[in-house]
Amino acid sequence: MEVRDNNGTELHDGDCVTLIKDLKVKGTSETIKRGTLVKNIRLNGREGEIECNTKQVKGLVLKTEFLKKA
Repeated sequence: MEVRDNNGTELHDGDCVTLIKDLKVKGTSETIKRGTLVKNIRLNGREGEIECNTKQVKGLVLKTEFLKKA
């Protein structure tokens, strides 16, 4: 299965990505700002989604339409 970012670049486990849009995190009052670097992503087997950790939120699932490979 291929997982691609917003620009069409293929993503792999352990890659670093950057957010291209401010995102509100459901269930918290946190907002992850555009330009935030997310390191060491994990592919979760679902197309269009990755799992990651940020400084603010652990165990986060992000849609790849809001990411670009760093």
